[in-house]
Amino acid sequence: MLASEVSSAVDRSLDGLRLLSHPFYRSWQDGLLADRDLALYAEQYRHFERSLPDVLSAVAGDLPAGEARSLVLQNLDDESSKPEPHVKLFEGFADAVGARPGSDAAPATRDLVGVYAEAAKLGPVPALAVIAAYEVQAGDIATTKAGSLRERYGLTSEATRFWDVHSEMEDAHADWTVEALNILGADPDVVEEWSGRSAKAWWSFLDDQLDCSTVAS
Repeated sequence: MLASEVSSAVDRSLDGLRLLSHPFYRSWQDGLLADRDLALYAEQYRHFERSLPDVLSAVAGDLPAGEARSLVLQNLDDESSKPEPHVKLFEGFADAVGARPGSDAAPATRDLVGVYAEAAKLGPVPALAVIAAYEVQAGDIATTKAGSLRERYGLTSEATRFWDVHSEMEDAHADWTVEALNILGADPDVVEEWSGRSAKAWWSFLDDQLDCSTVAS
């Protein structure tokens, strides 16, 4: 199995679905979102952020000792403690944009979280493929979000810390999911299928944010 085959499978699944090209994120970058839009986004993204450590734990638990498991555990450790739990870091952003605590997940959010949970039950390859669809874009997404929040929306560096931390971490170990899938000898067709399901769920998640935002009206 060539690493390029796995990487190509993920790239194919993202064709036309790369998140920074979504109208909601373009509006974010251009400073067109209202405070309410950012708050609603944070209320929904919170559900995904809280679910991710459980998904990573499930994947690690299904893997034998070795390089692939070490990569998953490294990222679980990052989520859990570097520089502090990322769920806690996210709440700093959520508080800064006025997100309400305890908001219910919207249908598109439930679908997104559900794709991750379903893949985790099926095994490491589907789960890592689902994670890959976001992770290979994560560095650029986090960098763009943080910069726009400071330059366009006047947020402080403390308020954008969650995104800054992710920008630095993703740059440091980009494409770790692709590396793990290659180590496991993953079937590129399976990778493309599940990465594609993830990409579509993320796109729908942003569609829902756009439908609720003031820039959509």
